[in-house]
Amino acid sequence: MVLDAAGLPLSALLSEPADGVPRALVVAVHGGGMRAGYFDGQARPELSLLRLGARLGYTVLAVDRPGYGRSAAALPDGLRVSEQTPLLRAAVADFARRHPVGQGVFLLAHSFGGKLALSAAAQEAGGDGLLGVDISGCGRRYAPGAEDDVRAGRAGDRRRHWGPLRLYPPGTFRASAGTVAPMPAREAADLVAWPGTFDRLAARVRVPVRITFAEHELWWRQEDAELAALAAAFTACPRVLLERQPDAGHNISLGWAARAYHLRALAFLEECLHPATAGPTAAGPGGAGH
Repeated sequence: MVLDAAGLPLSALLSEPADGVPRALVVAVHGGGMRAGYFDGQARPELSLLRLGARLGYTVLAVDRPGYGRSAAALPDGLRVSEQTPLLRAAVADFARRHPVGQGVFLLAHSFGGKLALSAAAQEAGGDGLLGVDISGCGRRYAPGAEDDVRAGRAGDRRRHWGPLRLYPPGTFRASAGTVAPMPAREAADLVAWPGTFDRLAARVRVPVRITFAEHELWWRQEDAELAALAAAFTACPRVLLERQPDAGHNISLGWAARAYHLRALAFLEECLHPATAGPTAAGPGGAGH
């Protein structure tokens, strides 16, 4: 489908419950160099977030971010995170005017899309119906080798993007060929400044947040002190969960672990729908309190 983002058309993939009455709207936000199809892995249908979410009673809307898909021709250089934020919010509002969204909106984002999700959540005004944010493949500070690549403008090697190839079903790369897209230049320019931007955005988020790192994640620092600082940055957040996904590389939603990750993300959404039963205020990797 096509969404109206304040006059800019954004393409999107839509999956709705069979009865058309969603419990909530899951807005899936892809990473850099990917498209919305990242959340609809074609190598194995059971790994698709769109299929799973609809079966569990949610509407899932996977949006091609500004500079990708339908908007790529109009924005050949893309946009910075701050410029993408009002457009994503406008696109979701356009969808909500035309479709039921149940109890509210839940942002599920990957990698660079996690930066946009945090930016959008930081602008949430309390009455926007945002239930929570679930992010994978996006942290606070880059790992040393990744930081070198970011500062030099290099894309990084295959291992950092994917991890061991055994983590992905046969045929993944052939089936996902249409999902891969170039990262626009203006978007790439935002990478270097992210660590400071993270702290500013995190302090303004007022909904529950869950952040997952893949077992073979090589983009982000994950030592205990860094994860503690990451969680502590969410000073206004009612709940922060930091978790690890076993047997997964950076692109979790295209790997064998996709279904397990998606189920955990949707379980977190269930907790956001019923906050009185949501458990402890904060938890570290694997769910342990800290």
